[in-house]
Amino acid sequence: MTEKILSRHVQEGALEKGAEVGIRIDHCLTQDSTGTMAWLEFESLGLERIKAELVVSYCDHTSLGFKGESTDDHIFLQTIASHYGAKFSKNGNGVCHQLHYERFAIPGKTLLGSDSHTPTAGGLGMLGIGAGGMDVAVAAGGGLFHLTVPKVLQIVLTGKLSPGVAAKDVALEILRRISVKGGVGYFIEFAGPGVKSLSVPERATITNMCTETGATSSIFPSDKVTEAFAAMQGRGGDWVELAPDKGANYDKTLKIDLSKLKPLVAMPGMPDNVHDIDEVVGTKIDQVYIGSCTNGSYYDMKVAAEMLKGKHVCTEIDVIVSPGSRQAWEMLMEDGSFLALTKAGVRMIEPGCNACIGIGFVPGHGHLSLRTVNRNWKGRGGSKFGKIALCSPQVAAASALVGKIANPCELPKVKVKVDHLTVDDYLILEPAGEGMEIRRGPNIVQLEPQKPLPSVLEGEVLIKLGDGISTDAILPAGPLTQHLRSNLPEIAKFTFYYEDKEFAARAQEKNGGFIVGGDNYGQGSSREHAALAPWQLGIKAVFAKSYARIHRANLINVGIIPFLCDTDRLEVGDQLHLDVSKLSGDLVLINKTKDDKLKVHHDLSQREVEMVKAGGLLAYTAEQK
Repeated sequence: MTEKILSRHVQEGALEKGAEVGIRIDHCLTQDSTGTMAWLEFESLGLERIKAELVVSYCDHTSLGFKGESTDDHIFLQTIASHYGAKFSKNGNGVCHQLHYERFAIPGKTLLGSDSHTPTAGGLGMLGIGAGGMDVAVAAGGGLFHLTVPKVLQIVLTGKLSPGVAAKDVALEILRRISVKGGVGYFIEFAGPGVKSLSVPERATITNMCTETGATSSIFPSDKVTEAFAAMQGRGGDWVELAPDKGANYDKTLKIDLSKLKPLVAMPGMPDNVHDIDEVVGTKIDQVYIGSCTNGSYYDMKVAAEMLKGKHVCTEIDVIVSPGSRQAWEMLMEDGSFLALTKAGVRMIEPGCNACIGIGFVPGHGHLSLRTVNRNWKGRGGSKFGKIALCSPQVAAASALVGKIANPCELPKVKVKVDHLTVDDYLILEPAGEGMEIRRGPNIVQLEPQKPLPSVLEGEVLIKLGDGISTDAILPAGPLTQHLRSNLPEIAKFTFYYEDKEFAARAQEKNGGFIVGGDNYGQGSSREHAALAPWQLGIKAVFAKSYARIHRANLINVGIIPFLCDTDRLEVGDQLHLDVSKLSGDLVLINKTKDDKLKVHHDLSQREVEMVKAGGLLAYTAEQK
């Protein structure tokens, strides 16, 4: 399926595994966490209008405007989207990923989003890819998106989920089997007779969570289930069939019998820290959160409501439910589920990201928060002192009743069938046109120009990190930084805040320097600020054993070279010298402090080499005009 889609979109290069290709992007999405910078970057391209088929600017991460700067960002996003011809989804309308597959996704088309969970659209057969804001800005302007053609992992589903077992458990089982690195360099395609037993929202849960494997994208076939869902959305005309050819070749195949799955929980630390429910039943919890782009569908909310109807949640804990979209919110109102949840003692929160990224409902010191979200590493949820476990809405609802992790299979069976959906696009605004004045608050700061790469890089190792450092660790999400997304000089002060609070001040004092990482450096969010902030502080290069795909691209986009090497011989304080006048083959890194030489290399394509020489993607794009 992915090869079929790519073959219709490749504009540059040959569609061969491992080769770099430039593809045409049909749809683009931004959100208010990454979107302010993405739109500033689009504006710097000097174009009069967007050129992609559809661009939607969503407000979902800080929809309540927890600080005035966030409200300024929302007004900026609404006016700049309207000015350049993009649609705008207002605060309270819901989370970009759920909204896009509900209202806009089209099977067989491409979607590029400035958010790592953009592959959620694969639940409806659209090839969604997460990227940095610069890539999205270029694609919105009609430019190509470049990627290395991945291998394809086929996951064959058989059987049918048992009562109490959910699509989230399928995703957690995948993570348990292949880990948070197992999808790196792959597209994931789902096949097999078990596929037809899953609704589109259930499929979207799985494609959303497959992001946590490091996969470039994941996708389900577009079949009769997809057609029925599109019809309920009033978009039956958008449906097309999509399936792989018979005998299609795959690089790897994984088989999962849905009927044999049990409820699973990913305990704190990593999304692949997965345990059978029996291993963790009885673990005390302090919070339950049902919602997010992973499990915010009407189906998910309705299941939780049916499980809690006529009962009360444990008074020793707090429970919130946050639907993923206004559609789900209205459906809960119409069928009485909203009242049932409220009477059960649940706090109903408006559609949006909010608590998932730590804007409200932050877990206390040492508290365990059981959530239906997609990420649970340290610092996620707004505090490095809280702990997060991941589960399905069924596990969350069962656990909410007793204040401890509980097995939903031990409760009466709940059946939910969705045969219609309310469509209300009132909060999706059409563009007004070029006459729209762009309103900018004082916190919205233009990017500094990108400067060409010097012939020699010199400086000090400012920080050394271990394996699996996430973009949340590089630049925290949540209330510390969320209101500063459009002010790079200010947000840069929080770089590595949870790892080393003195890092930013030290980097400024030393006039920049180098970062040393371990394996899978930069995993997680597509947050390009995790590359922009080090760039703002004068970071000249990163040395690591391997990189997560999106963060690697974001580093290159800002002109920071992601070098590969054995980092064991590098330490904080080492003074380094590297001749980069020729970026080909192995380079020799001179460690002046230890009088040592170390071979380093890079895996940049020729286009990427030219990009870093120019200073980054924006400078490179300007040179191409």
